[in-house]
Amino acid sequence: MITPEIKTRVITGLQAAKHNFGGTDSKFATSLGINAAQLSRVLKGDYDKVLSDASWLSIARKLQLPLFNEKAWKTAQTPVYTYIYQMLGKCQHESISALICDAADIGKTYTAKEYCKANKNAIYIDCSQVKTKQKLVRAIAKEFGVNYSGRYSDVYADLVYYLTAIATPVIVLDEAGDLAYEAFLELKALWNATEGYCGWCIMGADGLKEKIRRAIDNKKVGYTEIFSRYGKRYQRITPEGREEQERFTKQQAALIIQANAPQADIQKLLRNTEGSLRRIKNELSKLNP
Repeated sequence: MITPEIKTRVITGLQAAKHNFGGTDSKFATSLGINAAQLSRVLKGDYDKVLSDASWLSIARKLQLPLFNEKAWKTAQTPVYTYIYQMLGKCQHESISALICDAADIGKTYTAKEYCKANKNAIYIDCSQVKTKQKLVRAIAKEFGVNYSGRYSDVYADLVYYLTAIATPVIVLDEAGDLAYEAFLELKALWNATEGYCGWCIMGADGLKEKIRRAIDNKKVGYTEIFSRYGKRYQRITPEGREEQERFTKQQAALIIQANAPQADIQKLLRNTEGSLRRIKNELSKLNP
């Protein structure tokens, strides 16, 4: 059962997200999976029997809202955060592309989500959830509030038209190594159709780099073109050497701990978590229930 307190929290999040959404109210409603009339009523505080509990949960998840008064997570200006945030800004405002392949658990996903929350016409897609061509394109269309449930050819055409009509959109594709081959080929087509109008950033761990390398070495159709269109180089933030990478990871982790729990024993947390950001967040949640 979704309580009135949770609904109020979701409405507050919706108001902030609506202010940052680049499209119309109707498109904003579409991106949330509801209709414009429902959105209008909810934003006015009339939420009784307007949405199902499933819709409330779906919207809260999309907006990354805590349901149970968890302590707000504070962003630390780590090297990874600064680098990726600036890179996404460059991709968006210059309508160019980038390919970021780096170690897992360093804050790439967190930074991308924060950027997309704070900037208009910027969307984040978790490719591990939409691995096929159709699911990927429909997910992108939905995020922009474009028709996403009709015939695929219409969805694709409407999406391309919209991306070339709005101001400096950028699309962040995270966990891109999980995409099926046909989805990668469709990314080439989307890039061709939106060249000069839309920024793109493909992100993944080191496995994405190896996947593209193997495909190019084996002369698999399309991968050389994809690599060329999406930056033509594998960008990374962490150093290559193992010792240097461990030192870098712990320095980042220390900054995050300091921002979120300045009273904590930083060295002890680093030893217990080995600098893993996910484990650190779990440990800090125990310190700040």
